[in-house]
Amino acid sequence: MGFRTSLINSSKDVRLLWASVFLRLLSYGLTNQVLTLFLNEIHLDEIKIGLFLSLTLVGDVLCSYILTWYADTWGRRRVLIFGATMMMVSGLVFSYSESFSILLLLAIVGVISPSSDEVGPFKSIEEAMLAHLTPHDSRPEIYALHAFFGTVGASLGAVICGYFIYFVQLTKYGQTDLACYKLVFLLYAFIAFLKVIVMLSLSDHTELDGHHHEEVTSSEAFVVDETDPLLLETETVSSKDASRTFSKETSAIMKKLLIIFMIDSLGSGFMTSGWMVFYYAKQFLMSAESLGLVFFVSKIVMAASTFPSSIIARAFGPVKATLLVQIPSGLFSILIPFAEGSLPLSLVLLNLHFATTAMDVTPRQILLTNIIKPKDLTRVMGIVNIGKTMARCIGPVFTGLLASSHYLWLCYIMSGIMVILADFLLGLSFLDMDIKIMQRMSK
Repeated sequence: MGFRTSLINSSKDVRLLWASVFLRLLSYGLTNQVLTLFLNEIHLDEIKIGLFLSLTLVGDVLCSYILTWYADTWGRRRVLIFGATMMMVSGLVFSYSESFSILLLLAIVGVISPSSDEVGPFKSIEEAMLAHLTPHDSRPEIYALHAFFGTVGASLGAVICGYFIYFVQLTKYGQTDLACYKLVFLLYAFIAFLKVIVMLSLSDHTELDGHHHEEVTSSEAFVVDETDPLLLETETVSSKDASRTFSKETSAIMKKLLIIFMIDSLGSGFMTSGWMVFYYAKQFLMSAESLGLVFFVSKIVMAASTFPSSIIARAFGPVKATLLVQIPSGLFSILIPFAEGSLPLSLVLLNLHFATTAMDVTPRQILLTNIIKPKDLTRVMGIVNIGKTMARCIGPVFTGLLASSHYLWLCYIMSGIMVILADFLLGLSFLDMDIKIMQRMSK
C-alpha cells in the first residue's frame, strides 16, 4: 500500500492520532529551543541544568510506567486526555514560576520534554492503537506517516519558536530573554489544549476491546514452534485480559529489546536536541531565530527521511533496515565535534545525522508489532519506552558536568558509540526475524 492510498483510506481515528503526534511534537519543538536557555536564565548552571533534565526523565519513567501498564484497563483515551491536560497545566506553570522544585514537579507530571523527542506514555499507547486499527500490509506506510507528522511538528516548533521570540522582542513583552521564554511556554499550553480536543474526538475503536485488525484464526497464521519469538498468531482480546502476566516467550523478547533500546537511548541521552541547541548557541554564538531556522531545517530533513524508511523496511526487513541507517547516524554524530571550527561543515554533519537517525523508527515499530502478541502490545511497548527513558536519564547529568568543564563536544562521540553498539546487539538478536516479517507484510 502506497502513502497516497494510506492517506486517503485511513480511518478517522488514525488521522486523529496523526494530528495528536503533530501537535505534541510541535509543542516539544517549541520548548526544546528554549528549555536549557530558560533554565540558564533563571540562574541554573550547566550541572544543575543536567540534573533537572535527568530528574525530569526519571519522573517521566514513573508516570509512564503507571499510565501505560494500566492504559488498557483504565481506557487508552482517558489516559491520553489526562496526559494532554497535564501538558497544558505544565505550560501555564512554566510561563509563571521560576522555582526549581515547582518547575521540576510540573516537568514530570506535565510531561515537558527535555528534548524534542517523545517522552511520557503517549507514544506507546498511540502505536498500540495504530497496530489495532491497521492491517499488517499497510503498517509500514501508516507508521511512517505517523513519524512524519510528528517530525514535521517538531521542525515547525523549532522555527516558530525562533521567529516568535524575534517578534516578541520587538514588543514591550520581550524586554528580557526570560520574558520571551515564558511566553513560549504559554504557547505550549495553548497547543496542549488543542491536543485535548483531538483526544476527546477519538472513538471506541481505539480501545483494546474495540474492533481492530488482529482478528485472524490460527490457520491463517504462520506455523511456528513454541520457542520461535515471532509470535505471528494473533487473537481478539478484551480489557479484562490486560492484567495477565506475560508469557515466557514475550518476557524473553522484551528483555532483549530492553537491553538493546536502553543502550541506544543511553547514547541519545548524552546529546539530546536541547543540548544540541545549547552547543550551537555557545559554540557558534547563534541567535534564537538562527537556531530556530537551523533546527527547522534539520527536523524537516528528519521528517523527509521517514518516507524512504518504510521502503527500506519493505526491501530489507526491519532489522537490516535499522542497521543500514543507524550505524551511519552514529558515525555522523561522532564526526560533528571535529568540525567545531567550521559552522557550515558542522551543519552538514548535523543534517546527515538527522537524516539517518529517525529512519529506524518505522522499522522498529514494524519489528515490535510483529513479534509481540496484540494483548501484550501496549504494555510491552510501554515498558520498552520506559526503559529507554530510564536509560536516557543518565546522560544529561554527565552532559551537564562535561559542559561545565567545556567538554560538551565529547558527548557527541559518546552518543555515536552507544548507538552503534546497540545496532550490533540488535542484529545479533533479531536478524533472523526479517524473512518471516517480510513474508507477512507481503500478504
